[in-house]
Amino acid sequence: MTVIESKSLTKRDHYKLMTSIITPRPIAFVSSLSEEGVLNVAPFSYFSIISADPPLVSVSIGRKGTEQKDTARNIVGKKQFVVHVTTEENVEKANESAANLAPDESEAERAELEPVLSHFIDVPGIRESPVRMECELYAHHVIEGEDATTDLIIGKIVAYHVEEKLLIDNNVVDTGNLKPVSRLGGTSYAKLGKQFSLERPK
Repeated sequence: MTVIESKSLTKRDHYKLMTSIITPRPIAFVSSLSEEGVLNVAPFSYFSIISADPPLVSVSIGRKGTEQKDTARNIVGKKQFVVHVTTEENVEKANESAANLAPDESEAERAELEPVLSHFIDVPGIRESPVRMECELYAHHVIEGEDATTDLIIGKIVAYHVEEKLLIDNNVVDTGNLKPVSRLGGTSYAKLGKQFSLERPK
């Protein structure tokens, strides 16, 4: 087995190793709103559940040098955002929204995504996702590295929007019909594969 000492690696080396090891990763398709009212949409695969009580999710957003990305700046400013599920149907548009645009340009417009009003927050969602979660900013942490800075965004879910056809008993979403996609290493993605079940030991 090869041993690779962490301190011998560059940021890029770490990125390539971590993103090819820690897979599959769900992709948060995040919408946020600038102070000027520009709708920003972008995908992030550094995304996870934190807790169910309170219902918290995390999104890590790397900076461009010391400059915050539009999504992080918008969320910290407005304290609201919407997380959408990236699926087989919308993944190409999600990928298109990753383009490096100026703050006054909307990725939603570029990717031809249709905004839809949220119920409890001011930030619109996008119609092209069958599941979306309205979030309020719960915490923001700045992680300083030697060569990079990351904004860790923790959001509290205030509402779930789920297409009725996807809901099965006890507020469970039918993952097979949802058809989420995940991020792998490099430019690779994965569809949902064969599913199996294991009972938890008592």
